[in-house]
Amino acid sequence: MQPLISIDDVENLINEIITDLPKWRKDMIHYIKDENPELNTAIIELSQKTDLEPKALATGAYMAYKLLENQNSEDFVDFEEE
Repeated sequence: MQPLISIDDVENLINEIITDLPKWRKDMIHYIKDENPELNTAIIELSQKTDLEPKALATGAYMAYKLLENQNSEDFVDFEEE
């Protein structure tokens, strides 16, 4: 099951992030470290093992996490074929 994420949700989060990107990313690092330490470790490991900019990769991962977290369970849709 995947959540339906609206463009409004995306735009609102982007506006929140770009207000102070370094602070938002730092806050998310601490938040996810407490909420889901295994995911935080996976994000850090991936950013260290790729040629991508580590901060950009982490920001994208944290953004996706936040968008998914903000969805209500009734916003989820089962895309699996029956």
